[in-house]
Amino acid sequence: MKKDKISVHDMFYIFIFGCLMGWVVEGIWTFYRKGLFINHSALVIGPFNIVYGLSAIVLTYFLYKLKNSKNIEIFFVSFFAGSVLEYVLSFTMEKMFGFVAWSYRTKPFNLNGRICLKYSIFWGILGIIWIKLVYPNVKALIDRVDKKKSTKFMKYLFIFLVFDAFLTVGAIKRGQEYEKNIPPANKLEEIYDEYFGVEYLNNMFNGRWNRK
Repeated sequence: MKKDKISVHDMFYIFIFGCLMGWVVEGIWTFYRKGLFINHSALVIGPFNIVYGLSAIVLTYFLYKLKNSKNIEIFFVSFFAGSVLEYVLSFTMEKMFGFVAWSYRTKPFNLNGRICLKYSIFWGILGIIWIKLVYPNVKALIDRVDKKKSTKFMKYLFIFLVFDAFLTVGAIKRGQEYEKNIPPANKLEEIYDEYFGVEYLNNMFNGRWNRK
């Protein structure tokens, strides 16, 4: 019997799927609750919610061998894996940029405002939905695509995402300087101010992009 293995190729497209679906779901949910559109991307170009992309990878890595296990086992693995990921991402973002895009300090049973019991339970439920319902269909779709063409496209998309990430870091740095009334030093910083300025960043990061 052929073993179920997940290649780098598959993980990359699972990551992209997670990024896109996270962006769509967050956007719909925010519009439903607040009646406005928030660009829940983590990169300044494109609908790429990196947190959800990484979540898809982590859930897949820890759960794909458990897809035939009992739901309670999947729940607890996802509960802990998702919580650890969310805490690490929050901590890393704060240390690198001085802000986090979410805070659970007002929620009961929270840990440093980075994770809380309510959303850890959501992680557990999400893990069951992901590995039982979503992942098998995503994997089947990936398997149907021409491997040679998709690998080539993966390389181009990876290069673009790296470029987008560097552009995003630059935009955040420039946005922080802008709020200190530091004028742009070159043409690139002028472009940041015009296209990826403070208002744009606030929309991306739920108004928390420059909070400590």
